[in-house]
Amino acid sequence: MNTQMPVLKEPKRKRMGSRRLLTILILMFIALLAVLFFNSSISKISDIQIEGMRFATQEEIGQAAAIVVGDAFFKTSSSTIEDRVRTLPQINNAVVTKTFPGVVKIVVEEYQAVAFELSEQGEMTALLSNGTSIDASNDEMLLVDKPVLSGWAKDDPHKAELTKALGLIPKKQLSDLSEITPNPSPAYPDRIIIYTRTKFEVVTAISVLQDKIEALNAVIETQEPGKITMLLADTYVPFNNESLENMSDDQKETTQ
Repeated sequence: MNTQMPVLKEPKRKRMGSRRLLTILILMFIALLAVLFFNSSISKISDIQIEGMRFATQEEIGQAAAIVVGDAFFKTSSSTIEDRVRTLPQINNAVVTKTFPGVVKIVVEEYQAVAFELSEQGEMTALLSNGTSIDASNDEMLLVDKPVLSGWAKDDPHKAELTKALGLIPKKQLSDLSEITPNPSPAYPDRIIIYTRTKFEVVTAISVLQDKIEALNAVIETQEPGKITMLLADTYVPFNNESLENMSDDQKETTQ
């Protein structure tokens, strides 16, 4: 009996050339789209928003950020811009948010203003909690609840330490401090005299100020105006009416 052999089909040849051509065309199309995108206005920064500043200007922050409208949106990362803005002496922190298409928002947090003093030119200078001095001639609100530093040398290293210590004091207690003058001694090179708006005179040192502020507040709230010493030991001596009358006009003004 004759058996017929099945016919073997030849395998179809894959059209490799067509697939390669298709892949190349797709890649070229993607590259063309990328070129068109990065050269279009949609890929550029169209708006830069800056918020949170009081002492720094928009121009200063913009220059520090080193970006302008028209720059490539993806060229500079948010973290890089934040690091640049933080180099400004009055800036404590910065947060940058990018919103596509084209919007870059910079929100800054400045160091707290803790005191002020008059410069040699008679201009009002604000002292920030990191020791930075900046012009505050146009900031009238600063005078309301901040102490004035008087009698300090421009290069006195204790002044920067004082501003940092003041930055750790609650705002309510800081607002009662009217004037702070240096009063160094051999035992306490950083000794100071503080005049309060509640008519107290306080002798203390910058190095212990943060630890003593709560005790100082307790005395001010419960005692009559007087002289308080807060160093190694704490003492309180009330003023009598005669001593108040004998105070100089300048001292009266600084305690009001």
